[in-house]
Amino acid sequence: MPVLNRIAEFHDDMIAWRRHLHQTPELLFETAQTASFVAERLREFGVDEIHEGIAENGVVAVIEGQAPGPVIGLRADMDALPIQEARDLPHKSQVPGKMHACGHDGHTTMLLGAARYLAETRSFRGRVALLFQPAEEDGGGGQVMVEEGVLDRFDIHEVYALHNAPDLPAGEIATKAGLVMGACDDFFFTITGSGGHAAFPQFSTDPIAPAVALAQALDTVVSRNRPSTEALVVAVTQIHAGTANNVIPGTARLSGTVRCFSPEMRDLAERRIREIGEVIATAFRVGVDLRYDRSYPPTVNDAHRTEFAVEVAREVVGPDKVFDDLVPEMGVEDFAYMLEARPGAYLFLGQGTTAGLHHPEYDFNDGIAPIGASFFARLVERALPLDG
Repeated sequence: MPVLNRIAEFHDDMIAWRRHLHQTPELLFETAQTASFVAERLREFGVDEIHEGIAENGVVAVIEGQAPGPVIGLRADMDALPIQEARDLPHKSQVPGKMHACGHDGHTTMLLGAARYLAETRSFRGRVALLFQPAEEDGGGGQVMVEEGVLDRFDIHEVYALHNAPDLPAGEIATKAGLVMGACDDFFFTITGSGGHAAFPQFSTDPIAPAVALAQALDTVVSRNRPSTEALVVAVTQIHAGTANNVIPGTARLSGTVRCFSPEMRDLAERRIREIGEVIATAFRVGVDLRYDRSYPPTVNDAHRTEFAVEVAREVVGPDKVFDDLVPEMGVEDFAYMLEARPGAYLFLGQGTTAGLHHPEYDFNDGIAPIGASFFARLVERALPLDG
């Protein structure tokens, strides 16, 4: 079965929704306009319940089936990124410095499309909980939803989500059972010396030299401490210091990210980063303060639900376009918190050859929206059949 006919019929509406969302991007938990737009569409569709203000600006909607049964959760993220859009598209972002560079406008649209279809047809038993989540890019909106008790409140038994993938041909779907994406931690160093005139460095304690040494030393966490059989990334991504060429600053700041798959590598990275900071402080006679934040956990798919989701995907796009042997990647996802709390699956939907995620020239491929909406809809109908 290809794209559902009814969803294909309102494809133009989905394009209009998506492009409206693209023009009005919002960051983190500040997704009030996006949530309002989502709620307005859901009211038009005639869903049974709409709950707003979840995790600050999230929305949960409920659609009742034709008979009693369990509850399935379908999740879409709504937030954008602090990036200035580079392409002069007709639907270009109207908010300076913000854009949907990861396709969350498309994810929201696909779930809205599924909602419209399911509210019209209701060819299932039980209930569907539609989870429109803020703050995936940072802030852990998925974690906040879980901590607020959303999964318990709506008695959700299992959860599913889709993410577009520029590195996959349009319409192909890829996933795997078990580990799909890595864990993420962030580190923030403040190096404190004493400032002064650049012509007389002997009267100052320069924080820039230890910051550079620290950045170089952190590379050894992977090259000299990581077992060759384990995956680990330690990346310094920011160094900030100084205001003028003739001034030695008093402080320097250095920060970065850690990505890995296993708890053992997570512990190793944190321990070595702390130890290296202490050694740099002694060697250069500066103060070194470290803030180390444990962030998103690994994204781990339930084997049984993944097998089921793959079956549904093959029904929608064809068996030759679905792959269940995805190589785990170091990107991270706060849907991981929902998968820690409930069994489910996270899948990638190819959107063809486009700019990559988080790139200023990225734009969601509107042509794949009916595929994602049809996948969500058929997943519900297959999981909660009326004759079940």
